[in-house]
Amino acid sequence: MLRRRNNFQERYNRFLQELRDEIVSGELAPGEYILPEGALGEKYGMSRMSIRKALSELVEDGMIEKIPGKGNRITTPAGEQPPILLKLAWFSNSYEIGIVRRILTAFEAKYPNVKVELILLPEDEYTDSVIRMIEQEQSPDVFMLSDQHVREWIDSGKTDYVTGYVPEHLDPQETSYPQIFEIFMNGERMLAAPFIFSPVVIVYNRSIFKQNGINEEPQLKDWSDLLDFAKRCTRDINEDGVVEQYGFCFSSSMNRWPVFLLQNGGELMANGRSTLSRQENIEALGFCTSLMYEHKVSPIYSHGSSHLAESLFVKERVAMIMTTYYFMNEFRDQSIEWDVLPVPKQQEQATLLLGGGLAINSVSEHMKLSQRLVEFMTGTEAQTLIKRYGCTIPVLRSVAENDDLLDPAIHPAHYGRFLDVLPYSRSLKSLQLSQSETTRLFDELNLLWAGMEKPEEACLRIEKKLNELRKKKQPLA
Repeated sequence: MLRRRNNFQERYNRFLQELRDEIVSGELAPGEYILPEGALGEKYGMSRMSIRKALSELVEDGMIEKIPGKGNRITTPAGEQPPILLKLAWFSNSYEIGIVRRILTAFEAKYPNVKVELILLPEDEYTDSVIRMIEQEQSPDVFMLSDQHVREWIDSGKTDYVTGYVPEHLDPQETSYPQIFEIFMNGERMLAAPFIFSPVVIVYNRSIFKQNGINEEPQLKDWSDLLDFAKRCTRDINEDGVVEQYGFCFSSSMNRWPVFLLQNGGELMANGRSTLSRQENIEALGFCTSLMYEHKVSPIYSHGSSHLAESLFVKERVAMIMTTYYFMNEFRDQSIEWDVLPVPKQQEQATLLLGGGLAINSVSEHMKLSQRLVEFMTGTEAQTLIKRYGCTIPVLRSVAENDDLLDPAIHPAHYGRFLDVLPYSRSLKSLQLSQSETTRLFDELNLLWAGMEKPEEACLRIEKKLNELRKKKQPLA
């Protein structure tokens, strides 16, 4: 647990640290007057006497000087003080790490007396690691939160560990996209500032399509189109009974297969109970397994990693995969000719939406500078670096939709397809499962993906388990 702190001492230290940070970072320039003592007292909830005591410490340090009749003036050039260290945590297998390093270099150039340490943590225990660091007061000031991490934080019950700060320039309607903000909401409260995002889309190999007579710009109107194209591109090239090239690669990742469920009008929860046995869900799961076992247009994998699909795609062993703009970063510097398509529809248009945000530790000793870092990383300069050097979509609309930043060596020809898909994109959180329930569902579906259970059997069995799990968690009346 976080250590209980003396309320006055916390406000006193916060005032002193924020003023030091503003001076050392250069935000307050030499010769500039700070706010009057009365205004500072009102802002920080402190008496004039306490404000004067704190200011006297800065006078002793030579950072400010008292000018009789005028107030307190900054005296110390930023370069004469040791740099302030900010800590930024990220998960180690992120595709954005190289670009994040570029962003931090630009941030440090703007704030010469601030240094940012990038802390890389294993993805498997990322949320637990950050929580543990906060509780041990060795914590990062700012940290990355993916949509999965948001669900894990909500499950942990420790969302008070983050401030939920969102810069004023990020507006869901005017400067960004409302669907992205929903990912980081917990009730009415934001947990992090949106930073990057991606819907799930189809990526296809143009060369394989052409080899199989699909020469015009393909359109996947529905599941039958997806199946038709997959059949046409599945080939036993050597006619030896071994399929050398599949038309599609299905992934049982929770960030992939629910797309089919949403497209068929399915849902996982209603009125607090699992509804997995609904016919719409059974049909969706039946279509997924038919791709592997009945139509044999997808390799049989009982594996939830979407990396397998991308790996086969890079090797040109599959014509189409469901993927995200994050994973498109794997295709740069490859000789394959590829592009993007919206996912097909069935009963309705739908796909999944993933996102990454920046959260501020609620007990950071450098709160204002942490806010400056989040503001910078979601601002035009940093967001432009994201777009220029990778496929991941920046959250700032003016940058995300700027085609002048596209590079054919990095981006697909139809990079802007995300704009067509976004209106009907939904986060996994919209399925109303907690992260622990999501993990349980993923594990329980393995029998189905392995061809050892029929969709009807799997749905009835898992629905019962999920409802039992919910019942156990309900408080006694």
